[in-house]
Amino acid sequence: MKELKTASVKAAYAMLFALIATSTVLLPACTPLRVVTHTVGTDEARIPAGSYALDAHHWSITFDVDHLKYSRFTMRFDKAQGTLDWKPGGMEASTVDVSIDASSVDTNVALLDKLVKGPDMFDAANHPTIRFVSTRVMRTSNAEGKLEGNLTIRGVTRPVVLDMKFNGYGVDPLTKENKLGFSAQGHFSRSQFGLGTWYPAVGDDVRVRIEAEFARHADAEAR
Repeated sequence: MKELKTASVKAAYAMLFALIATSTVLLPACTPLRVVTHTVGTDEARIPAGSYALDAHHWSITFDVDHLKYSRFTMRFDKAQGTLDWKPGGMEASTVDVSIDASSVDTNVALLDKLVKGPDMFDAANHPTIRFVSTRVMRTSNAEGKLEGNLTIRGVTRPVVLDMKFNGYGVDPLTKENKLGFSAQGHFSRSQFGLGTWYPAVGDDVRVRIEAEFARHADAEAR
């Protein structure tokens, strides 16, 4: 019986190694490998000037706040659109305009979603859009800078500053679009936007985290 068990284990290992060897031979022809080896660069002079749209499938915007001193409670937004006007002067000459659907806030708690969308917080029925419009970029390194702009929530507009990183530019290997990627983070006082409800159980300082890709099809350059 012991010899039979040992033989079965050896057979299983032999089959596993055979599968790995076969997969290795086939990998060069697989799309995933081409995507993995795809590279982007931060040379801003290479980027075609023009208007780029927020990639509908590759972005993330989250807010998080202190919750009873236990943790930072995170909420995300499920709907947003935006444009990046890329100028020949690079980051410092370019502007971004992003609008978030306030009613798309997602806390992962149905009742809380209703409360945050309601009149005590975002009042999405009367103020459906959260909007950020940049005013300037102060470069701090080759691919990083302070993104200054005006944030509007619940009809109140205040200046905010985001720490921004330019992740790179390249031609998307799947869509063939010219694409730029950015990460940004910052914070603001929610009470300055008339969002003081539930304080101090819910903290006043709101942290913002953004991941965004902006795309423009190569054919647009010819038009």
